[in-house]
Amino acid sequence: MAQGVCFVARELGVPATVVAPDHAPRAKLDAVERLGGRVILVPFDRWWETMEQGAFEELDGLFVHPVLDERVMAGNGVIGLELVEQLGEPDTVYVPWGGGGLATGIASALRSVAPGARIVTCEPESGAPLAASLGAGRPLPVDYRASFVDGAGGKALLHAMWEHARELVTKAVAVPLEQVAETVRLLATRARVVAEGAGALAVAAALADRGARGRVVAIVSGGNIDAARLATILAGDVPS
Repeated sequence: MAQGVCFVARELGVPATVVAPDHAPRAKLDAVERLGGRVILVPFDRWWETMEQGAFEELDGLFVHPVLDERVMAGNGVIGLELVEQLGEPDTVYVPWGGGGLATGIASALRSVAPGARIVTCEPESGAPLAASLGAGRPLPVDYRASFVDGAGGKALLHAMWEHARELVTKAVAVPLEQVAETVRLLATRARVVAEGAGALAVAAALADRGARGRVVAIVSGGNIDAARLATILAGDVPS
């Protein structure tokens, strides 16, 4: 998301500043800076407050919300349209859930062109508020700890996302970190795809879901992983 905004800002000749949590991987921050963006690192709680408020008071200009902006969600929905154009109607689609913008965008598009598709969202067990909330039937906060799955997971649902999720999501699963690491390793060694932790979530969930049948799609949402973390995973360990 940050890289996309910075790319467009560079094309338009306007400055772009990205507010990121201080545990964001260097690979993502370096990519933003290569595109001409400026990065402000803040503690996770401050970053979460920024996501909830949709503003960062130290900055002026247009705030592009990575989750709640309807235009961002609509852009994500193009992925759902392309799936059907290329593959026909899928039976189950697994999508990583960070804030929910990617999943709700894809799910809303699929509801129009493939209404029978199951939408399964995937979170790391280190912070899985949607899985807890759907299980309880109401929004719930959860204990959160930062992990190498930095592009997904959180301590609560952002406002408005609960109603979207209730309408669009068939099932929400929390994936163990060991399973995510194993899937990053599998994708790299078997498919020659470098996926970050959040990018491997959907494949990990699909492999573990014995009930999935028919045409199954897993969204691999990103490959921004630090080389040291990837090396740790390829060596058979889980990054701390």
